[in-house]
Amino acid sequence: MPNNLKSEKSPYLKQHENNPVNWFPWNNESLNQAKIEKKPIFLSVGYASCHWCHVMAHESFEDEETAKIMNEKFINIKVDREERPDLDYVFQKSLSILTGTQGGWPLSMFLDENGVPFTGGTYFPPKEMHGRPDFRKVLNNVSEVYQNNREKIIAQAVQMQNIFSKINQRTAVLDQALLPFVDKIISYLDDTNGSFKGAPKFPQFYLFDTMFYFFLKTNDGKYLKPVETLLKNICSKGIYDQLVGGIARYTVDEKWIVPHFEKMLYDNVQFINLLTKFYQKTKSEYFKQKLIQSINFLNKDFINESGLYGSAYDADSEGVEGKFYTWSYEELEENLKENLSLFEKKYLISKEGNFEGKNILIENNIELDEEEKKEIVDIEKQLVFTRNKRLKPLFDDKSQTDQNAFLIDTLLNASLVLDNKDIKKIALEKFKILEEKTSEKIFHCYETSEIDVFLEDYVYYSKLLISLYEIEDDDQYLEKSIKLMNEIWELFFDEKSKLLQKNQIKKNDLFVSPIDLNDNNIPNGNSIYLTLCNKLYAITDNKTWYEKIEILNKSFHQVLNSNFSQMFSFIKSLDICKETISFTFYGDPKKTEEIRHKLLKDFSDRAIFVYKNKGNEEPFVVICKNQTCSNKISGINEINAYLRDHKITHDSK
Repeated sequence: MPNNLKSEKSPYLKQHENNPVNWFPWNNESLNQAKIEKKPIFLSVGYASCHWCHVMAHESFEDEETAKIMNEKFINIKVDREERPDLDYVFQKSLSILTGTQGGWPLSMFLDENGVPFTGGTYFPPKEMHGRPDFRKVLNNVSEVYQNNREKIIAQAVQMQNIFSKINQRTAVLDQALLPFVDKIISYLDDTNGSFKGAPKFPQFYLFDTMFYFFLKTNDGKYLKPVETLLKNICSKGIYDQLVGGIARYTVDEKWIVPHFEKMLYDNVQFINLLTKFYQKTKSEYFKQKLIQSINFLNKDFINESGLYGSAYDADSEGVEGKFYTWSYEELEENLKENLSLFEKKYLISKEGNFEGKNILIENNIELDEEEKKEIVDIEKQLVFTRNKRLKPLFDDKSQTDQNAFLIDTLLNASLVLDNKDIKKIALEKFKILEEKTSEKIFHCYETSEIDVFLEDYVYYSKLLISLYEIEDDDQYLEKSIKLMNEIWELFFDEKSKLLQKNQIKKNDLFVSPIDLNDNNIPNGNSIYLTLCNKLYAITDNKTWYEKIEILNKSFHQVLNSNFSQMFSFIKSLDICKETISFTFYGDPKKTEEIRHKLLKDFSDRAIFVYKNKGNEEPFVVICKNQTCSNKISGINEINAYLRDHKITHDSK
């Protein structure tokens, strides 16, 4: 029998609509039901492509006996963390506060009847194993404790709220050097494999994006090396889908060989973003091919029925993790026949395999000649054809506004760097679809008020609009971005903390205000908003934006010391504001197109592009760094000389 999730749109929630558990979605009616029945809430947070969410579902939520306990003793609420990132943030943080353990998915939290957490965990097995108690015992124990201590547990809400109010604890610091934070993190990195030492291994691109920014600024190789190490390893190992491009979420080992096979849009956006910048600087043909392959993968396999990008691919197919992506040696022999030996020159494969008797493709360190490279391409196409006959993993096709806007923005930049009009054409087509769907109001997903808008949706859409203004020299994008940026301040700015809240202040349905300053799936909305304020101040000279910069600058510096490793996008944003670079173009834009194109390629992530007096007079450019500006400059050689002399660039090309 279907439960209360039957009318939900989330692919994750729909996976649970026929569970014997009487699931409720998160809404006021569900929360009120807990108050009426004076029962605690069991809150389960996950997402459609989460492997361990599936495991717990099969073991416990599909089990009649377990469901009976849950239905008798709890109000059971199921949440898709991608629909409600604000809720996921608050309860992940709550788990850390209550138990001192790291969160993850599935997240299994127990809340009082007012929606305030009092204990929890992540995955609970059906029988005790590896130090984890069995789920039924947990359910019975929590229910008994709650019934015997109900009033005392409810009274603890104030204590939880007080702890949350101190999470973003301020210091007296109003300004400080930012490079020492970057230098400090380098000591924790894996010099051989990239990213942080140990396993499991996550790329954490926001950190390396900031590091690469400081390399471009200083030309110091110690900031380039960690980025190069990360990208070389990712592109050559099992986390990367060698046949079609794109990356998995993380690997279980420290050498990037065995991935957790789910593919998330947010990881791939940031991978493409960093790879684009790295290729622009290095001009490596190897990384160019990986970049193009990964862009093509997203534009082919991540598109949903509305023409936008979906959210993720599952790790499992036919109930087996990685089945779609792995190969037995016998399968490769059968498919490739006489071409197997050439294939083995490019990829490390064996009869034993490197994952449960199967082979995850990782590159070999053998140089191939041009003829071999061409032959390998045909062999790989043959394997893709064979692989596509397999049952594909589940595609979570919901479009999220923030991630779609971030990807479209990233593709526009990649099209500039690659001089690829086809990529730009696709990006603009996707923008038109997104623009049409958000014409009435900005939303998070589904185009209804069911899942309302979050800070990142507004911020990343605003960022895309400002990028379009800078790339296309079109004031309509600027005007729309200004409107949205003002709305953001009205909807999300919290006067008490002087920060932007994750959800709309007037629509908060959580026991605390979710003011999240961590870089999580994508760089934090607060840090992006600061960067955009800086752009708008340079473009419009409107003091309102300067005032917002001052407020946020102060707030970020006051909290940075206590949480810098999770705030690397803030370090980059603060530095961009501290040393603002702008290129202001005067005169006929057609006559500066070549110069503009080159500067956009080199500086789109670091500088601001402004267009004024678009008449027919002879064009010129004014370059500013902070409050110091050049005279009128007309030629590319003069521009390059000025950039070098004023240490704005270290590249003479």
